[in-house]
Amino acid sequence: MAYPNKNLGSMTNLKNKLTFIDLFAGCGGLSLGIEQAGFFPLYVNEINDDALETYLKNREEEYPHLRQKYQSSDIKEVVAEEEYFEWLLDEFKNDFGRNFRKDPVDLVVGGPPCQGYSGIGIRRSYSVEKKQLPSNHLYQDMAFFVHKVNPRMFLFENVEGLIRSRWTKDGKKGEIFEDVLKTFEGIPGYNVKFKLVRAKDYGVPQNRPRILIIGIKKDLVSNKGDEKDALKAEFLPEPTNDYPNIEDIFSDLIDSKFQYGGETLTYKKDATNPLQEEFRRNPRGKKSISLKGDPLTEQEYSKHSEPVRERFHHMIKNNGVIPDNLKTKKFAQRLLPSTWGKNGPTITACSLPDDFVHYKQARSLTVREWARLQTFPDWYQFAGKRTTGGTRRAGNPRKNNFDREVPKYTQIGNAVPVKLAFKIGKHFESILRGKK
Repeated sequence: MAYPNKNLGSMTNLKNKLTFIDLFAGCGGLSLGIEQAGFFPLYVNEINDDALETYLKNREEEYPHLRQKYQSSDIKEVVAEEEYFEWLLDEFKNDFGRNFRKDPVDLVVGGPPCQGYSGIGIRRSYSVEKKQLPSNHLYQDMAFFVHKVNPRMFLFENVEGLIRSRWTKDGKKGEIFEDVLKTFEGIPGYNVKFKLVRAKDYGVPQNRPRILIIGIKKDLVSNKGDEKDALKAEFLPEPTNDYPNIEDIFSDLIDSKFQYGGETLTYKKDATNPLQEEFRRNPRGKKSISLKGDPLTEQEYSKHSEPVRERFHHMIKNNGVIPDNLKTKKFAQRLLPSTWGKNGPTITACSLPDDFVHYKQARSLTVREWARLQTFPDWYQFAGKRTTGGTRRAGNPRKNNFDREVPKYTQIGNAVPVKLAFKIGKHFESILRGKK
């Protein structure tokens, strides 16, 4: 593996700043929330070119070192060379003026690809045993990276399906998660806890369950008996249960004159509530908010056929119901409700943009609306194709094809919701600053 030899020269003194490294970063939802919580991104790892470009293009001005030097693609190349970590820590010291051997990186986060653990991923694995899927072993590489960098904390996140997954068809339910947990518990010096959380409990307009494994250096926290629950052990913040309705987050994006196959290039109205103002706030917390007539990006509309539009119109008028004469074998869309019931969000955004129909207009969601579901701000831009399908998105492990395109919708669907990451990041900050 080639090491970048560019000397950036004392870019930023990080002596009093919290720092983190993001592995399997995707398009950067987890990173963005943690950055908003006050952490400085030192290094990013992501194997997909489009997702990495999304990550880098949104950080070029504030964190130019990431594109210039501190990135990697294939983590297996990184962990294959132990000297790489010595080089990395030396370069951190040269460029940031901090000895990370004595004053370690504060946090390493990572969410290895989940295709083999998720419900959709399992269906798309084409009956290949889980042990044969390379992505299902990447947690080992993350654990090795954590061991070599020795951060004060680490966070592993993945889909709920990991809890139930088995290595083989006849294996024990949950055996993969057992192996994952044992691997992270085996890293010396950490108290390790886990928890299944739901994004809706932390201000996100989705249910979106995620399994989180948190490790904290033993000198930072006490181990409360044998308690493994990360929430009860105060490794995670208490839920807020303040989820917004769909109309609250989307209504300012509605263009009454939209064209199928067209694009809306400017905001057609001003924000109508504080949440929409937050989405429209200019980069990195600056005070100015995009107004009516200001540029709007990622608001392209799909080219739906007349029969599909008819189904959509009927769904909007009839609370999502589709009559038998309009049903098709492949048609599986759900109507997004404008408001939630007492139990809150029931949806989970995934990589399929056609899963949901707009609550008011007969169409699927735009990339920008999809991003708002994941609580990305409107200034955040996405690289690559808008969408794709078939084996181009899913690969085919049976034919030894593990390559997957990761278009914009998929990048967003795979991301950790920004608001969830922010809430977790602020809690981690309080632990690291000694406030907990």
